[in-house]
Amino acid sequence: METADIVLMSDAVSKVPYAISLGKRTLRIVRENVALALATKAVFLVLGVFGMSSLWLAILADDGATLLVILNGLRLLKE
Repeated sequence: METADIVLMSDAVSKVPYAISLGKRTLRIVRENVALALATKAVFLVLGVFGMSSLWLAILADDGATLLVILNGLRLLKE
């Protein structure tokens, strides 16, 4: 169990397709979260270079992006 990629905790083999679809959804959401976080940082980096953003605004945007990433990840609990 420690080295397995996936562990079914019951004898129901019918749960394998669910586990595969959950893994695919998880990977998609992780990619979305990484893209969202990097895009937010890139926008405020560009704004900071041109003097249109302050450090405090960038920090607030980073915190907001962190909350969005967390809420986006919670979509996996919907099912």
